[in-house]
Amino acid sequence: MKTNFDLVVVGTGSAASTAAMECREAGWEVAMIDSRPFGGTCPLRGCDPKKVLVGAAEMIDGVERMRGKGVAHGATIDWSELMAFKRTFTEPVPDGTAKKLHEAGIHTFHGQASFVDEETIQVGDNQLTGKHILIASGAKPVELPIEGIKHLTYSDEFLELDELPSKVVFVAGGYISFEFAHIAARAGAEVHIIQRGERPLKNFEPELVDLLVKSSEENGIQIHLNTEVKSIEKTESSFTVEGTQGE
Repeated sequence: MKTNFDLVVVGTGSAASTAAMECREAGWEVAMIDSRPFGGTCPLRGCDPKKVLVGAAEMIDGVERMRGKGVAHGATIDWSELMAFKRTFTEPVPDGTAKKLHEAGIHTFHGQASFVDEETIQVGDNQLTGKHILIASGAKPVELPIEGIKHLTYSDEFLELDELPSKVVFVAGGYISFEFAHIAARAGAEVHIIQRGERPLKNFEPELVDLLVKSSEENGIQIHLNTEVKSIEKTESSFTVEGTQGE
């Protein structure tokens, strides 16, 4: 197998694939590496699966807003059916991505990448040498200084839940928390958002944030401001979140 390339790309997401394809079309010899299923965050465990769940939540919201205005019966989300529908979009992605890369003449390697030196990457039993190396592997969540942090579920896992818990607590009030909170609330869960500061989404327009907070509370989402999570404890059938509320 060829081991010398003009470009070695770590990652197979949107940014990685765009760069690899452009360079391949320019005549470069290109290799791509991924330790996870090919396709990257957006189509597998981010934007695209989230849009499927958001679409269902928006339909529930629309029905609720039309109650008493001509729509007499409500609708509910069947979580397991919704997740099965979501997987019809995500499951074909890895094979489809690999096929597209192979058809373009890009060499693919599956495994954990590590640098041997400035021009060489080890992946499995292969050492790949590249004139250029592009790291496009994305990022991972920062580990928070919270006792019991191992019990937290991150966005990747939320998008793979086979069953939605009856109560869900989101730590921190970013836009992803609010998106997932509204999905979970529309699906019938009791939802809490814990925000350490005095307001969520501090980098967004305050007036719009106020409207979002009001709408969230009207839809049953409980937002706890000036509250910092200190610990998470797992019991036999549930989790307990302990925190402190600031002044």
